[in-house]
Amino acid sequence: MIRSLYIAASGMNAQKQNMDVISNNMANISTYGFKQGRAEFQDLMYQAIQTPGGPTRDGLNTPTGQQVGLGVSTASVGKNFSQGSFVNTGNQLDIAIEGEGFFQILQPDGTMAYSRNGAFQLDNNGRLVNAEGLPLQPEMTMPADTTSITIGTDGIVSVQENNQTNLTQIGQIELARFPNPAGLRAMGNNLFMETDASGNAVLSNPQQNGFGATAQGFLETSNVNIVQEMVNMIVSQRAYESNSKAVQTSDEMLQTANNLKR
Repeated sequence: MIRSLYIAASGMNAQKQNMDVISNNMANISTYGFKQGRAEFQDLMYQAIQTPGGPTRDGLNTPTGQQVGLGVSTASVGKNFSQGSFVNTGNQLDIAIEGEGFFQILQPDGTMAYSRNGAFQLDNNGRLVNAEGLPLQPEMTMPADTTSITIGTDGIVSVQENNQTNLTQIGQIELARFPNPAGLRAMGNNLFMETDASGNAVLSNPQQNGFGATAQGFLETSNVNIVQEMVNMIVSQRAYESNSKAVQTSDEMLQTANNLKR
C-alpha cells in the first residue's frame, strides 16, 4: 500500500515539472527566436515479484510474471528547433534565418554563443550587436556616414555612404549549425551554448552547404503553438489531479486497515 503513495507522488512531481515547461513556453510566446521546450518522461525501475517465464509450482512457465512499476521521472527537457513564423518589421537591422543555422554572438568572456534572434542594433562604435550589446560574429562595423544598409540572402552586408551611389561591401554574415541542436544548453537572453551533446559547430555562409538564407527586415517569431500549449496544460493538470487522487485513495485504504479490529 505504501508503494502506491510514492508512485503517485512521483507522478505529481513529474507533472509539476511538465507544467513549469509549459508555463515557460507560454510566457515566451512573443519572444523572437524562442524555441519550444518539451518535457519527456520515463518509467522508473520495476520490482519483479515473479519474473516472466519463471517456473510455477506446477512445473510450468508463467507467461507474464508479476512486475510492478515504481513510478515516473523526467527523462529530459529538450528544445524543439522547428522554424517559427516570420514577421515583417521593415527594420533594416532585423535579420531572420530562413532554414538551418544560428547567428554567432561573442560573449564578454570570449566564448561563442548562438542565437536565432536576429533583432540587431548598432552600438556607439557602429558595430552590429544584439539587445544585450554583444557583437555579431564575424564582427561588422558600419562607417559613420552610412545612410542605408543592405543584407543579401547570402549574408553579404553592404552599405551606402553619403555622396556615393554605389554600395560598399563591409562583410558577410556567417552561420553555425550543429549535428544535434537539441543538445545545446539554453543560457537565457535567446542564447545557446555548445555542449558535448550538441557536437561542434559547423560554420558556413548562408545558402551554402544546406544552410538557410538570411532575410533582411524580418524576424523569426517563437515556434510555440499557443493552442497546443493550452491542451498540454489541461492534460498535465488532469494528470496531476489523478495522481493526487491516488494519494488520497491510498491514504484512505491505509486508514481503513489501521481501523480494523480483531
